[in-house]
Amino acid sequence: MDGSGESSAARLLAHPGAARFPSSRLELFILREFLSVERCAQLVALIEGNNRPSTLADYNGDDAFRTSTTCDLSTDNPIVGALARALSDLSGIPLSHAEPLQGQRYEVGQEFKAHTDYFEPNSADFQKYCAVAGQRTWTFMIYLNEVEAGGATRFKVIDKMIQPEVGKLVGWNNRRPDGSGNAATLHHAMKVRKGRKYVITQWYRERPWG
Repeated sequence: MDGSGESSAARLLAHPGAARFPSSRLELFILREFLSVERCAQLVALIEGNNRPSTLADYNGDDAFRTSTTCDLSTDNPIVGALARALSDLSGIPLSHAEPLQGQRYEVGQEFKAHTDYFEPNSADFQKYCAVAGQRTWTFMIYLNEVEAGGATRFKVIDKMIQPEVGKLVGWNNRRPDGSGNAATLHHAMKVRKGRKYVITQWYRERPWG
């Protein structure tokens, strides 16, 4: 890789079991059993031990837009450090371009309404979040448990629904080939109807994380 925060279809598909969703509108990949049941349980325990209300860039006035809680995960923890390295190896993106790993917990009724992960260039918070490390390039999300009901991730533009499964990884390129944000990555973390939902999220940037 060229160190620019970019992965590639060739890199991801070289991993056994990885599959690309057949769409010309975005690069979306799914890889089942990326993490073991045991490792997922360890990460769930970390999330349970330290979480805070999830925040939102470019607040839109809707206090119910994102209602999960978030756990900031430090690579000083051996489990987190190993996961960060595994994701870097999978994607080919240097660890220097990775945001700190986060875990999210969704209770019954909680969701993250339809959104994209990149920052809108003309938004009020763009300079705040992108001045140093640049735009988000790729997102990798891992489900840590199976949800009793609800909790799917819906990519609305391509009408693709992804159900939580223990250890399943979903990854996508947030940008178009010209580098602009790809609106087809619009996705909705749908409400949990029964049980809880736990995920890990890794975002990468154009430049090294400051």
